[in-house]
Amino acid sequence: MGQHLGAIIAGTGSYTPQEVLDNDYFASYLDTSAEWILPRTGIRTRHRVAEGETTAMMAKVATENALENAGMAASDLDHIIVGTVTADRPLPSAACVLQNLLGLTGIPAWDLQAACSGLVYGMVIAGTLIQTELYRNILVVGAEALTRITDPEDRNTAVLFGDAAAAVIMQPSPDPSRGILHSHLGSDGSKYDYVWIPGGGSAEPASEKTVHERLHYMKMRGRELFKFAVHTMQASIDRALEESGLQADDLKLIIPHQSNLRIIESCRTRLGLPREKMAVNVDRFGNTSTASIGLSLDEAWRDGTLSEGDLVMLVAVGGGITWGAVILRL
Repeated sequence: MGQHLGAIIAGTGSYTPQEVLDNDYFASYLDTSAEWILPRTGIRTRHRVAEGETTAMMAKVATENALENAGMAASDLDHIIVGTVTADRPLPSAACVLQNLLGLTGIPAWDLQAACSGLVYGMVIAGTLIQTELYRNILVVGAEALTRITDPEDRNTAVLFGDAAAAVIMQPSPDPSRGILHSHLGSDGSKYDYVWIPGGGSAEPASEKTVHERLHYMKMRGRELFKFAVHTMQASIDRALEESGLQADDLKLIIPHQSNLRIIESCRTRLGLPREKMAVNVDRFGNTSTASIGLSLDEAWRDGTLSEGDLVMLVAVGGGITWGAVILRL
């Protein structure tokens, strides 16, 4: 997909829980150390939801921050899309719960499940819907309570994930030169078990066996996923640049999914970009899946790194396996 979608970001917002877990926390009870975790992941700290705190609750705060940033009220929204793999419950959707928390009713609200690529997927869908002129103010949220589905006894995954929410509000562009200039999405379901939760669904319903075997926690084929992610993220960046007719230097910032610092650095050095042109916050938040890109985008917007008129690329690879990229002029 290469056409101009005419959809801009009107506001951004994010939220991270108060509790912060550093690498020494995991070293205190797992066979690991801060010296082992940091060079392999780039992660120093990550946030964890409090008892009773949910994905939808985090999404509400992120949304309120985005509405304030956009100078809008919740009642101005006419569509809600939430990307998440950790909805409050299997039924209903996190989006419907969020809608209720915002005091709204009547407008469409639904979840999409594309793991770490979820916010990119959601923004592309929102842009397409805006182009149809059926909707004007679409809320796209990426929110995850990943610590709730991560096995605390698995040292290979427990150290990787954090909890967060991020929101973007998209609306029609008053300037035809602004908005989504390029987008593409993809997936490869043959690699579904690179990162997955085996138990709790229709394939293996909840039972004493699934609980005993810890099948309700995320499982990961780390080496295979790492190799695939490096290749696919680089290929997505190349495709986006080629199809948009842009060079990497034309971009003010590339915001990659924050999964692993080595993946991000591999892409940056291959492009020959200075560090300030590649967003990095995985050191402070860990892998927050669907929230990851939105969290970085909100930080860059609020600290002045990005401003109206800048060109930015968002690029992600996630479970499914899914991937996607967006180039937009803010």
